[in-house]
Amino acid sequence: PCPTPSPQELEEARRWEGARDVRPLDGNVRRWGGLLLPNKPPYNTGAFRFELTFSLNHPLEPPRATLRTPIYHPGVDPQGRVCQPLTSQAHWEPATRAIQVLQDLLLQLDSPDPQRVLRPDLARELQERPEEFWRRAEEHTRLHAEPRPDP
Repeated sequence: PCPTPSPQELEEARRWEGARDVRPLDGNVRRWGGLLLPNKPPYNTGAFRFELTFSLNHPLEPPRATLRTPIYHPGVDPQGRVCQPLTSQAHWEPATRAIQVLQDLLLQLDSPDPQRVLRPDLARELQERPEEFWRRAEEHTRLHAEPRPDP
């Protein structure tokens, strides 16, 4: 049988305070969904729906994290793909747990890094006109992010 993420991994992700409502989508243990709760402005005013997809070769291949909520961020493209070195073939370790992927994803959202870029235009704006970037990111979050659930 193909290894799937363990029930313990799901439980671990459910208990983590950085996300809410983590669960298999459509009853599929290889597809998890949930809400990510960034810690830093401007993204911390909202919640961002994510999907984590595990390959049939899990844990030998990294899972893929996708944001389903639009976000104004240089490391996330318009399709919701995330520049996440942890889940690249070069850096992936089979012992890495799903919760570490989610924690890394949250860290990336909280700290846009001009070195991890899928949208060069936003990275340039962040470097050259930071106040404009943050203003737009804040506005975008207000328009698109889901309301944050009560703690």
